[in-house]
Amino acid sequence: MEKKQHIAIFTTASLPWLTGTAVNPLFRAAYFAKDGKRDVVLGIPWLSLKDQGLVYPNKITYASPSEQEQYIRKWLEERIDFVPKFNIEFYPAKFSRDKRSILPVGDISEIVPDEEADIAVLEEPEHLTWYHHGKRWKTKFRLVVGIIHTNYLEYVKREKNGTVQAFLLKYLNNWVVGIYCHKVIRLSGATQDYSDSVICNVHGVNPKFIAIGKKKREQQKNGEKAFTKGAYFIGKMIWSKGYKELLKLLRVHQKELAGLEVDLVGSGEDSGEVKKAAEKLELPVRVHPARDHADPEFHDYKLFINPSTTDVVCTTTAEALAMGKIVVCANHTSNDFFKQFPNCWTFNDGNEFVKLIHKALASEPAQLTDAHIHDLSWEAATERFLKTAEIDKPLERKLSRTTSNYMSATMSLQERMEDASAFVHHVASGNEISRRIFGAIPDTLEPDEVQRKELGITDTPKKTTPKKQDGATSDSLQPDEVLRKDLGTNNTPMKQAQAN
Repeated sequence: MEKKQHIAIFTTASLPWLTGTAVNPLFRAAYFAKDGKRDVVLGIPWLSLKDQGLVYPNKITYASPSEQEQYIRKWLEERIDFVPKFNIEFYPAKFSRDKRSILPVGDISEIVPDEEADIAVLEEPEHLTWYHHGKRWKTKFRLVVGIIHTNYLEYVKREKNGTVQAFLLKYLNNWVVGIYCHKVIRLSGATQDYSDSVICNVHGVNPKFIAIGKKKREQQKNGEKAFTKGAYFIGKMIWSKGYKELLKLLRVHQKELAGLEVDLVGSGEDSGEVKKAAEKLELPVRVHPARDHADPEFHDYKLFINPSTTDVVCTTTAEALAMGKIVVCANHTSNDFFKQFPNCWTFNDGNEFVKLIHKALASEPAQLTDAHIHDLSWEAATERFLKTAEIDKPLERKLSRTTSNYMSATMSLQERMEDASAFVHHVASGNEISRRIFGAIPDTLEPDEVQRKELGITDTPKKTTPKKQDGATSDSLQPDEVLRKDLGTNNTPMKQAQAN
């Protein structure tokens, strides 16, 4: 019998947070496992109750990981026509208010036993490895594929001292992605560039949206009025997710857009401010709390407006196209994949935006072909991923899993430099002071007692004493014997002490 591949997918968010990094990896796991040729595990963050209240919509909380897993599986089963066989493992995490993101706690690679560590897919590899302290991903797994979801540089540019922050973050991202990933797939050209990376949209659309689109196509063929509502926008309600651009366009051009009605749907940290800004407009712009995009409430809208330029490949844009709607979006590299579809209309400035809105309101969406529908599907996305990642191709470089947690058996100078760089990151990420300097949540080297209890972690925390004055452990300050050999370091700790 042919040995199955073991694929572990790690991501930075989970349902009920309806964000791209929660939804897309879930579908990826399901479709990887669909044909039964692979053993698949999906690693998702577990948040304690306090953090759940900050992240999940409508005050949804879970008392245990099993309760949340039950919700996730039910949500998935309602959207696909097969029963996928894959495992869900939770890793400890905390919500960072300043980054508005979920950050891992401890060494999350430990949720996969070493004997099953074959292929790892890191959804948002930079995000997952900024503060990673543990086994080196390239050493533990035969192949590590990073998928770049998020344009973090664009987000930080909007903050105070954003230019400086973006400059530093660019090099930090390049550093961690380079030392932890063998292959890097960028969903679009809107992401930061990485050495030897490939641009390919490896995301598909929830089959439920395709089913809705097919139903709308049948209505159009039968001469029925398929779309009876006007325009809307849906997304996490934070300014950087397109709300700022949309409300500005509506404010500047509200006289030219007289008669337009827009519904904004979402929840998030900026919900209150978005609602206040919408109320100041002369145009009727209604703000609603978050709900599933597949909800029947959205089926009859004809026009989806998305002026965002911070997305990499916008999930809701793909969903709207699959439902047969007209999409008016910015002429931006993040939308390059969508330009092949006849209902995707792009604008360069406010005047073009106004013209396209009027055109959309006076037109009916074009009927999608079967080929277009397939290109939007998860079947096609999985095919693109397998081809781009080359997961069946043996690696030329063989990594040792026995030498250390973060060093590989290397020969070339370039590889030695990479190993040395990985060692530096390992030391820095193990030091509480350096972690805080780079923005880590305090005391997240190991899960706290609450997380350990909730996740059923029974092993004792790693020793962090004795501590030096700077907060680093004595073990982390010196490479072990194997590391000295790989790095060409001849001095032992005792010799160095004597030399000083």
